[in-house]
Amino acid sequence: MNFMPATMNLNMTEVPENHYFVVHPLDDVEEEKVDTSTLGPMPMTTSVKVSLIALRGYLALMVLLVFYHVMDLAGVFGKH
Repeated sequence: MNFMPATMNLNMTEVPENHYFVVHPLDDVEEEKVDTSTLGPMPMTTSVKVSLIALRGYLALMVLLVFYHVMDLAGVFGKH
């Protein structure tokens, strides 16, 4: 397998069968990007919804535990 830089100015019909052009992304043709404002809500199964709700609850619990630990270190709940 042989790689040829795109700066060699070869026509695509002149490229041998076992050769590939290597094009740097900055030198490549621009492509159209996806417009996310036109996308609707993503369909989710029940198991995905339950998993996301469980993850949200877990993260909320972890934030509360960190807050409690900081308050405990600050001595808000008295000395141990």
